[in-house]
Amino acid sequence: MTTPFPHLLAPLDLGFTTLRNRVLMGSMHTGLEDRARDYPRLAAYFAERAEGGVGLMVTGGMAPNWRGWLAPFASSMVSGRQLPRHRLVTGAVHAAGGKIAMQILHAGRYGYHPFTVSSSDTKSPISPFKPRALGARGVERHIGSFVRATRLAREAGYDGVEIMGSEGYFINQFTAPHVNNRTDQWGGSAEKRYRIAEEIVQRCREAAGPDFIIIYRLSMLDLLPGGNQWPEIVAQAQAIERAGATIINTGIGWHEARIPTIATMVPRAAFSWVTRNLMGEVDLPLITSNRINTPEVAEEVLAQGDADMVSMARPLLADAEFVNKAAAGQSQRINTCIACNQACLDHTFKNKTASCLVNPRACHETELNYEPATQVRRIAVVGAGPAGLACATVAAGRGHEVTLFEQAADIGGQFNMARKIPGKHEFDETLRYFRGELEATGVRLKLGQMVGVGELDGFDEVVLATGVRPREPAIEGMDHPKTLGYIDVLGGHAAVGKRVAIIGAGGIGFDMVEFLSHSPNADDPARTPEAFAREWGIDMTLQARGGVDGVEAQPMSPARDICLLQRSETKPGKHLGKTTGWIHRLNLKRHGIRALNGVEYVKIDDAGLHIRHEGRDEILDVDNVVICAGQLENRDLADALEARGLTPHVIGGARVAGELDAKQAIRDGSELAARL
Repeated sequence: MTTPFPHLLAPLDLGFTTLRNRVLMGSMHTGLEDRARDYPRLAAYFAERAEGGVGLMVTGGMAPNWRGWLAPFASSMVSGRQLPRHRLVTGAVHAAGGKIAMQILHAGRYGYHPFTVSSSDTKSPISPFKPRALGARGVERHIGSFVRATRLAREAGYDGVEIMGSEGYFINQFTAPHVNNRTDQWGGSAEKRYRIAEEIVQRCREAAGPDFIIIYRLSMLDLLPGGNQWPEIVAQAQAIERAGATIINTGIGWHEARIPTIATMVPRAAFSWVTRNLMGEVDLPLITSNRINTPEVAEEVLAQGDADMVSMARPLLADAEFVNKAAAGQSQRINTCIACNQACLDHTFKNKTASCLVNPRACHETELNYEPATQVRRIAVVGAGPAGLACATVAAGRGHEVTLFEQAADIGGQFNMARKIPGKHEFDETLRYFRGELEATGVRLKLGQMVGVGELDGFDEVVLATGVRPREPAIEGMDHPKTLGYIDVLGGHAAVGKRVAIIGAGGIGFDMVEFLSHSPNADDPARTPEAFAREWGIDMTLQARGGVDGVEAQPMSPARDICLLQRSETKPGKHLGKTTGWIHRLNLKRHGIRALNGVEYVKIDDAGLHIRHEGRDEILDVDNVVICAGQLENRDLADALEARGLTPHVIGGARVAGELDAKQAIRDGSELAARL
């Protein structure tokens, strides 16, 4: 039989075992690894993805000793007492026909605790704790910890391990001169710097035997001026091959590097060219990674010879059935990862259990389930934004008769504005997915219909997902022609001048900066790896140390003169997502955007925007003032129904207005639909 993705779905023969396809579910910390009581949930999480067809999965990072913890008492593999909990995971995966490897991750100076160690005592910018530099005997002890973790992983039933030598963690802190300033046998020349990686792989192979998968995660592009040069990376890969690795996986960038690698603004498969440069330098299968989120992209990467296998972590959060759907020719029904990081990585950095904005069941498989309805009910859902779409499709999928009303001419609600922001084109995929689910589940969709109380008679349940309306601050001159709302701008109905003041520096304000900074005819750097590399100063010839040393970034010139303002005294953008907020704040500087906090708005008139800032009055001579000052719940219909003695279900922004919080909206809709 022919397959729509012949390269992606081809088996990979490793000699002693065969992977059923070329899909690796890359390592991602979920938070479930940290507590023994959560391992049944972790087992269910991995089992669903094994059932979904993934060739090989890798767990979140497990520290090989307590000094290697990411945080106090975080996930680890240090003792035989831990084996029973891990066997829950491996047993569930094997019962589902899958294979799983355990990642061994020593945090080194990235650890968030006072017991960190590294190749030197150089403090990391992402941890407040200064590490202790290991002596030669200490290095040997930590190598032994990797070996012990490998041996325990095999006893626990894992099919292999992934040794984390990338992203700036412990091993990478030895292999790169950025941190390693040693002059002993573990530092100095490139060969001495990567000796620790070679020793770890060799000794782990000896401990595990020949029929055990050992993946080495190699930092192929450090994205730091003190990173490795390409010939040093090639030599390290060849040493790893000689030491006995089975597969080499691609790592891109250190966590402290100031270049985005996995956010929505990064092009799809933006770094597969790096892996392609190592193809042929070693005989091991190579895995490429970062922003590969559809089977079509994965197939192209493999077909053009960039790698032997692709790593996808977040896409398997978004849809556990990713591989099975691709194999069945149903890729249009895949719930695509949009690389927002809001429910996965942002949760991880807040010590919360990870999930997924577009799939709230991720990591909650034992808690949120969509069982067939025991009694079919007629359900009206008002509003086809993310909350309404999630509720309607889940409820209809359970067997309910659902009618979805939307006053606009198309579904999507405020997603239709979000997807217009440069770098947020992935929202198109979410709307594509929901359109398919509406049809597949049989939802009756009524577009262009304003719904009143009368139209809702006869339904067993009424769900209001009527969203939000913009909040209008009390500023004199709000009715002036210069004043525009964010809906006026993103809706495409208002012309915006060359000089603009944006009131409100939350998520919408920063999105407005991105939107107004880009010329309508400018190339979006998120579209091609080449444009992205120029924008951020990455050397695609790999001649520069770390891929960036001496390379000048070429950020675009903003299409407008923009000033971003907020009332709060806090730094603009402080409350944006942990893993993407820094990119938006950095872009303000890169693009010359003026940002002011602690601003008092006086009035808007022909002269512009009058403000009081740091005790001084100032007039911003602008063509337009765009209001991005938050939202209020749109509860008009809810209030009308309640006045009639009816109690509708109110979800999403209509329940709690926020910064266009699609994560909460989709979760609200899904959880309600699971209960109805």
